[in-house]
Amino acid sequence: MTTAFDPIELGGKRLANRIAMAPMTRSRAYGPGATATELMATYYAQRAGAGLVITEGVQPSVVGQGYPDTPGLHSAEQVAAWRQVTDAVHREGGVIFAQLMHTGRIGHPGLLPDGLIPVGPSAVAAKGQVYTHQGPQDFVTPKELTHDEIVRTIADFADAARNAIAAGFDGVELHGANGYLIHQFLAPNANRRTDAWGGGAAGRARFAAEVTTAVAEAIGAHRTGLRISPGTPFNDIAETDPADREETYTGLLAALAPLDLAYLHVLEGPDQGLTARLRKEWPGTFVLNPFTHPEPTGHDSLGLIENGSADLLAFGALFLANPDLPRRLASGGPYNEPDRTTFYGGDERGYTDYPALPA
Repeated sequence: MTTAFDPIELGGKRLANRIAMAPMTRSRAYGPGATATELMATYYAQRAGAGLVITEGVQPSVVGQGYPDTPGLHSAEQVAAWRQVTDAVHREGGVIFAQLMHTGRIGHPGLLPDGLIPVGPSAVAAKGQVYTHQGPQDFVTPKELTHDEIVRTIADFADAARNAIAAGFDGVELHGANGYLIHQFLAPNANRRTDAWGGGAAGRARFAAEVTTAVAEAIGAHRTGLRISPGTPFNDIAETDPADREETYTGLLAALAPLDLAYLHVLEGPDQGLTARLRKEWPGTFVLNPFTHPEPTGHDSLGLIENGSADLLAFGALFLANPDLPRRLASGGPYNEPDRTTFYGGDERGYTDYPALPA
């Protein structure tokens, strides 16, 4: 019987176990020009015992930034700064992928330079607010991307993926979940286009498919993963029609299956039946961040590896409180409780990680 503690091959790398550290925004890129810092190197190295470490969201372009103090991979300075992170993780024997996250309409002009405003598939503002250094601000109506701008955005993802490899990452994960740009194209309430980038399910899935294809061509499919979250309402996403939702995501997987990607990462929502369908139809490695709301994913989810529901399990909040989480999962605990105040939104410059490993 396969367990979460058995090794697995992923993109030419042998992972020590089947436990992935899920991407979590930390807003700690305090270096000049949204660059990674020594604090970030320590943070990820502490958690290198995961079979796979997936970083916080990293913007592939200036306009792709939606939160304060998040890191980028679109400048030479950013590439150089990330080297301290990847080197630190590799010294501990870990494997690390950078998550490329363009936030699209989720953001605010106050976070962007030179008069830029957030962009999206359509000029439809998200409901809600975003945290900025000036406090919470309402989301604004984004600039609708033209066809040529969409093509340029796809190229930005590919360029950022090349930068990730130059920075020492083992691969990249494309963030197609949680209401950010790729997910906005997939969702009918955020994508109201009637051209080839919208309309029905196939048109709305085109951007996700072309971004993934471009990145796979740039760095190799074996270094490319994609994260999706079908039906999750985060950041004012509405994918409420079950038939359309299934058509959208099964169609996307059919388009991507021939690429032989490193993995598909599903952040599961309440529609667990669709998760099972996607698991059945995806021919490659399947990473699952299971739906355990309101509790964080924990020890009880390990059976999802044993029963074949997933090839790897992604854990989020527990990794904040337990840097040595794989060891604790193997022994059945004990677990430090995550401090909810240390999630995105507060000043973390003085924050010290939990004491399982030196901070």
